[in-house]
Amino acid sequence: MWERVKRIRSPLSATAERRGLGLSAKLLLLTITFVMLAEVLIFVPSVANFRISWLNDRLTAAQLAALAAEAVPGGVLPDQLRAELLRTAQVRAVALKRSNERRLVLPADADSRIDDTFDFRASARSRGVGNELALRVKLIWDALSVFWAQEGRIIRVIGEPGMGAGDFIEVVLPEAPLKLAMIRYGFNVLGLSVIISVITAALVYFALNGLLVQPMMRIARNMLRFSQNPEDASRIIVPTPRRDEIGTAERELAHMQGELTQTLQQKSRLAALGLAVSKINHDLRNMLANAQLISDRLSSLPDPAVQRFAPKLIASLGRAINLADSTLKFGRAEEAPPRRELMPLRPLVEEVGDGLGLPREGSIDWTIAMDAALRVDADRDQLFRVLSNLTRNALQAIEQQDNMGGHIRVVALRDGKRVTIEVSDNGPGVPEKARTHLFQAFQGSARKGGTGLGLAVAQELVNAHGGTIRLRDTAKGATFELEIPDRGG
Repeated sequence: MWERVKRIRSPLSATAERRGLGLSAKLLLLTITFVMLAEVLIFVPSVANFRISWLNDRLTAAQLAALAAEAVPGGVLPDQLRAELLRTAQVRAVALKRSNERRLVLPADADSRIDDTFDFRASARSRGVGNELALRVKLIWDALSVFWAQEGRIIRVIGEPGMGAGDFIEVVLPEAPLKLAMIRYGFNVLGLSVIISVITAALVYFALNGLLVQPMMRIARNMLRFSQNPEDASRIIVPTPRRDEIGTAERELAHMQGELTQTLQQKSRLAALGLAVSKINHDLRNMLANAQLISDRLSSLPDPAVQRFAPKLIASLGRAINLADSTLKFGRAEEAPPRRELMPLRPLVEEVGDGLGLPREGSIDWTIAMDAALRVDADRDQLFRVLSNLTRNALQAIEQQDNMGGHIRVVALRDGKRVTIEVSDNGPGVPEKARTHLFQAFQGSARKGGTGLGLAVAQELVNAHGGTIRLRDTAKGATFELEIPDRGG
C-alpha cells in the first residue's frame, strides 16, 4: 500500500524544488524597506524644519545688523560698513517696519529681481488644526522645491523681529547658500539614517527570525520529511514548550501526524490481513465444497434426525460457500448488491436460532415476538447474516457473564412500508468506550478478544438495503434496532 503512496509526488516536495526567496530573505528585505520608508518619512519634515531654522537665523542676523546700522553716530552709514554688515548676515538687503513705517535699513548694492517671497508671519499666527496641516504641507513643499529650483534664485523672507523690535523684518538673499546647507544637512541625516536603519533592521530581523521564521521553517522541514514516509513514527514533530500560536501549531501538527501514522499503519495491517484472508478463503471454499458433498449424501439417509437437520446444514454450507466465492470475487470482501424478495420473516429468525442452538435448556431463553404473516422485503442470505451476527453477539455477551437466566428476544413489526426488527438481550450491555466506534471493524468490539467485524458487516448489509441499524439506550443489556424499508418505500 505504501509503495503506491510513495509514487505520488508530494506537493511539499514540489514546492521546495521551485521555492524562490525564503522567509528569512523576505523578512530581511521587508524590514529594510519599511525602516528606510520610516526614515524617509522622518527625513522630509526634518529638512523642512532645517530650512526654516536656517532662514530664521538669517532674519536674526539681519536684525542685529540693522540695529548696528541704526546705532551709527549721525545716522550716516559708510558703504564699507554697510557691505560688511550685509556680508556678515549673509543677506543682500534688510528692511524694517516700525509704527506703520517701512524703512530700508541696509539697502542692496544694486537692484535685483525677487524670484519668490516667503512670509513666516503666517506660521506664528496659525492656530487652527486645518490651517496648521496646510501650512506644514506647504513648508515641506517649499523645502523640496529648493533642490530642483533654477540656479541663482533671489528670495525675500519676511518674519517677525525679536523682542518686539517692530512690526516685521524682511530680507533679500540668494538661495544658493541655503541649498548648499540643505544638501550638507541631507547627507548628514542620510548617513545617520542608514546607520540607524541597518542597526534597527538587524535587530528586528534577528528577533523575528528567531521568534517566527526559524520555527516556521522547522515546521515546514518536518512536514516535508514526514510526507516522505508518514508511517515512520520517528518523523513526527516534537513540539517545543512554547505557549504561543507557534507552540499550538506544533502540538496540533504532532497530534495530526500521530493519528495519520496510526491510520496508515492500521491500513497496512488490514491490507496484509486481507491478503492472508484471501489465501485462507480459497482453501476454505474447497473444504466447504467437500463438506457440502458429504452433507448431500447424508441427506439421503432415512434417519428422522438426519432428515430434520440435514437441510439446515446444507443451507448453512451453501451460504458459507457463497460468502467465500463473494470474498474471492470482490477481493476486498465487498458485499454484492442485495437480491431482494418479499419473504416471511419468522422462519428466517427461527433458522438463526436453530443454527446457534437456541434456546438452551436451563441457561438461555429464546423468544420470537412477531406476526407469523409478517413479510420483509430483503435479501434472504444477507438478512440471515445480519440477524445471525447480532444474535451471536448477544449469546456471547450472556455467556461471558455466566448468567444462568439469560434471555434473547427478537421482536418485529411492520409500520407502513418499513419493517422494524429489534434484537435484545439481558447481558452486560455495551461499554461506553465501545460506543464511539461501535460499527467500525477492529475498533468497535464490545467484548474482550472481539474484532467488531460482526457489527461492521451488519451495518454494511443493512445500509445496502437502504435501512438503518442503531444501538438503543436501555437500562440493562443491549438492544439493536434495524429498520428495513420496502423497495421504493
